[in-house]
Amino acid sequence: MRNASYYLAAIAAFTIWGFFSLVLRPLAHYAALDILFYRVFISATLMLMSVFFRLSVWKENKQLFAGLSGRDRRGVMFQLFGGGFFLTCNWFFYIYVVNNVSVKASAFAYLVCPVLTTVLAWAILKEWLTRGQWAAVLLSVIGCGILGFHHLVDLLYSIIIALSYALYLVIQRRNYGADRFLLLSGQVIFSALLLLPFYPVYRGPVPAEAWFYLTIGFIAVFLTIIPLFLNLYALKFLRSSTIGILLNITPLVAFVLAVTFFREKVDALQLVSYGIIVLSVALFNWFNPANRQSDGRRSRTSAAVGRARKA
Repeated sequence: MRNASYYLAAIAAFTIWGFFSLVLRPLAHYAALDILFYRVFISATLMLMSVFFRLSVWKENKQLFAGLSGRDRRGVMFQLFGGGFFLTCNWFFYIYVVNNVSVKASAFAYLVCPVLTTVLAWAILKEWLTRGQWAAVLLSVIGCGILGFHHLVDLLYSIIIALSYALYLVIQRRNYGADRFLLLSGQVIFSALLLLPFYPVYRGPVPAEAWFYLTIGFIAVFLTIIPLFLNLYALKFLRSSTIGILLNITPLVAFVLAVTFFREKVDALQLVSYGIIVLSVALFNWFNPANRQSDGRRSRTSAAVGRARKA
């Protein structure tokens, strides 16, 4: 497949996030805000250190920013500050739902997110979708509707989580030429600055257990920085709508963990809804114009080679 590395980056990021609950659940006796504070502060410290080791990249991007038009400068600033804000909201509500509601509810959030991302990309970015892709989106809506039919509270939490991440994905799609890792560093550092005034007021007792900081450090590196960078890398080529549909990988992995590892109960409607959503993912990618154009180019190339051999 053409540009397979971008697809692999997105798939890797969403698969990693699917296993997040395995690391997060052992911290359930800590408040969601405390987990968020330390996750963001440790991540921001690591990202700030990386900026100092990449001063040449910083200088290059500073020159690039100075050469942009006023409109593009505002676009970069919105990606930076808007991205940091939406990430902060998404992280808090996700941690709260996993540790205070259920793993299934958090998985449901990322089932709703692809539909919202696809629709927002169509409405805001004017990303064109084929009829087959719209049919896949409709299937996703049906699947989410079935899942939320008897789980209204889960649905409300899920929409908040999904909307925050969908907006993050959509505003990151435009490529202004900035270094993606540097942009991510700025977003995480801004998130830390955003939370800093709330820390003295809303923090709980300072954790004394070493394993808490080791776990948060693991979350910061392997469940925050690495998958977010992979996600931004994938957005260099893949459309927001495609990323949105691939995002279904996260809830599917989380749902399997909820059933097999956390032993959460599952009813027939939930199984049917997840099956419908899996089908919608397959259909969306089948009707992806980029894939079909690549197949068409390969077919035309093969036909040309065949004619050349006959000649």
